Amino acid sequence: MSDFGNGSTFEDTYFTISHTSEGLFKDRSSKFYYFAFPVSNEEEIKGHLTELRKKHFDARHHCYAWMLGKDGAHYRANDDGEPNHSAGDPILGQIRSSNLTDILIVVVRYFGGTKLGISGLIQAYKTSAALAIEENEIIEKYVTSSVQLVFPYAAMNEVMKLIKTHNLKILAQEMAMDCQMHIEFRRGIEQLVIQSLTEMEGLEFTVI
Repeated sequence: MSDFGNGSTFEDTYFTISHTSEGLFKDRSSKFYYFAFPVSNEEEIKGHLTELRKKHFDARHHCYAWMLGKDGAHYRANDDGEPNHSAGDPILGQIRSSNLTDILIVVVRYFGGTKLGISGLIQAYKTSAALAIEENEIIEKYVTSSVQLVFPYAAMNEVMKLIKTHNLKILAQEMAMDCQMHIEFRRGIEQLVIQSLTEMEGLEFTVI
């Protein structure tokens, strides 16, 4: 939570995982290889799924669920041939119950000859997804905004003071007669940063 002191409170944080985790869960004669990946877009998701299909080309099922965006409004669950809602939904349920986003969980199943039944499948995929999360690290991240600045060199001290005061991140910069700088900051202080920039003489900025 961020409070500007103007009566407005903003939620600009979310939870995700810090790295890739993987492991194996066995239920009777079936093997469930589970994987969790931090992701930021669908292209990354497609890449991970493609790589796993190449690595585990002989597996019967590659079931998965993913969620993107701070509010978790963008998501998908896939049973990949398992009975409807017996694989993808249990995986997605673990993502939601852990309050995570920007995450992909894949469970690759090698069928061992013994049928588990619908309830058995649901439990196996739920457990695999839970282990993928448990064996990872949950981290808090900020939703960010960024601004492109153009200002005279004489204003450098004032700009750097703003950056230091509010712990802004410089993504790129170019120093000449007119300086250019691309800065990033947490969404919760966007109004404060823009107000401060507006008050600087000779400075132009564009919110990206």
